[in-house]
Amino acid sequence: MALFKKKTVGKPGEWYYCLEHKKVEEGPECPAKNRLGPYPTPEAAAHAIEIADERNEEWDSDARWKDEKES
Repeated sequence: MALFKKKTVGKPGEWYYCLEHKKVEEGPECPAKNRLGPYPTPEAAAHAIEIADERNEEWDSDARWKDEKES
């Protein structure tokens, strides 16, 4: 019997995009530091990079995040 079990994060039915392997994975296959997600479907996970880019663009253009001095 093993003294230490490898703990996983995530559940089957949750989909992730692995940044290291550049593929969609179900459940916890790779370490969390290498994943985007979870996503509800494999199709959504396949578009993880585009989703992240869209969110970054939204945040970059959000006036609440600008460091400009108010007049």
